[in-house]
Amino acid sequence: MSAARWVDGNRFTLLENGEAYFPRVFQAIAAARHEVLLETFILFEDKVGLELHAALLAAARNGARVDITIDGFGSPDLSPAFIGALTEAGVRVHVFDPGTRLFGWRTNLFRRMHRKIVVVDGERAFVGGINYSADHLADFGPEAKQDYAVELEGPLVAHIQRFAQEAIVQGRPGRPSERRWFRRRAPQAALPSQAAVGDAQAMFVTRDNREHPQDIERHYRAVIRAARHRLVIANAYFFPGYRLLKELRQAARRGVEVTLILQGEPDMAIVKSAAEMLYHHLLRAGVRIYEYCERPLHGKVAVADDEWSTVGSSNLDPLSLSLNLEANVMIRDRAFNRQLSERLEHLMAHCCKRIEATDLQESSLWRLVRSFFVFHFLRRYPAWAGWLPAHAPRLTSVSHAPAAGTDRLTEPARS
Repeated sequence: MSAARWVDGNRFTLLENGEAYFPRVFQAIAAARHEVLLETFILFEDKVGLELHAALLAAARNGARVDITIDGFGSPDLSPAFIGALTEAGVRVHVFDPGTRLFGWRTNLFRRMHRKIVVVDGERAFVGGINYSADHLADFGPEAKQDYAVELEGPLVAHIQRFAQEAIVQGRPGRPSERRWFRRRAPQAALPSQAAVGDAQAMFVTRDNREHPQDIERHYRAVIRAARHRLVIANAYFFPGYRLLKELRQAARRGVEVTLILQGEPDMAIVKSAAEMLYHHLLRAGVRIYEYCERPLHGKVAVADDEWSTVGSSNLDPLSLSLNLEANVMIRDRAFNRQLSERLEHLMAHCCKRIEATDLQESSLWRLVRSFFVFHFLRRYPAWAGWLPAHAPRLTSVSHAPAAGTDRLTEPARS
C-alpha cells in the first residue's frame, strides 16, 4: 500500500484544540537540547505565533539545532523583525514555495505544504491539524476552530524525525548531486532510537506528488472496507473522490454504523455547499451525517471499530487528496480509540445537529442534474489534478533578516 509500516511500542496523548496543544508543544520546544524540527502550513504573528517564537529562541539558546518550515501561501506575512530574531539566534527558517504577488494576489495556489509536524530531540513528536494561530483558541470567539493533534513517544518518533530531516534536504536548491552531498554531511541528530514506551502500534503516512500521491486515501479506503461495526469520520473539508464515497456507502449497506461529522458553521461557505451536494447520496445508503454547529470544525480525525484511529493534517477533499503535502498518523490502540471516540461522541451529543433526508429542501429534478455533474467530477478529479502545476518541492531558506524597509516575508533571500 505504501512505504510506511506499522511500528510497535508507542504511546499517544490526544490534544484537543489549542488550549491543550500549544502549552505541550511550546514547553517541549523550549526544553530541547539537541534538535527541533517543525513544519506548519500557517504561522501568524499573533499571540500564539509569538509564544512559538519565544520557545524556538529558547531552544536555540540551549544549543539545539532548530529548523522550521512554513508554507509560502499559508504564512506570507511574517515581519522582518520576527524572522530576523530567529535567524540571528541560529534558527534555520525554510519557506516552501514562496511566491511573488501579481496585482496583490498570491500566485502559489496549488500543491501546498499542509503538514503540521514537530519533532523534539528525537524523543517526542506532535502530529495533527492545528496551525500556529490564535483562531485555534476558544477566546478567539465564534470563529475559533475545533481541532485535534497527538503527542507521541516511542519508536515511531525516529521515523517522523528522519522524514522531516529528509524533507529539508530534498527541498534544498541545487542539482541532485549537490543534495546528495548535503545529505551525507547533514547533521542527523545522533540520538538513539527510543525503546518501547507503550502498547500502541502506529504508522506515519504521508501524501506527496511524487512517490506517495494516494497513500492517505488508500489507508482510509482499506480501513473502511475492513470495518465491521463502527466508523466515525470527523473532517473539516469533505468532498472525497468517487472510490472513497463508494466504500462509505458499501460499508453502511453491509451493516456498519457509518457516521460523518462535518462543518455546520464553516469558515468558508463553499465548504458546506460542496459537502451538501453529497448528502442525499450518502443518506440513501444509511450513512449518518452530523453537522458541528458550535464553531468551525477544522479536525481531520477518524475511528474504526474498537482499535484503529487516525489524526493528521489531511482533509478528505481534492486539495488534500490530490494536491497538498499531508501527514497523518494511523494508530492501532484500544485505549486511544476509546478516548477519541468519547470526544467525538461528546461532540455529536452536545454540539451537532443530525441531518435527515427531510432537512434537505430541493427539487428532485435539480438533485438529478446536480448529481450527474458531481458524479462525473468525483470520478475524474484525481486525473484532472495532474494537469495543475507540478514541480519538485522547493524550500527557500532565510539566512538573515530581510532588508530594512521590507514589510513582509514574501520573497525571502535564498541561502
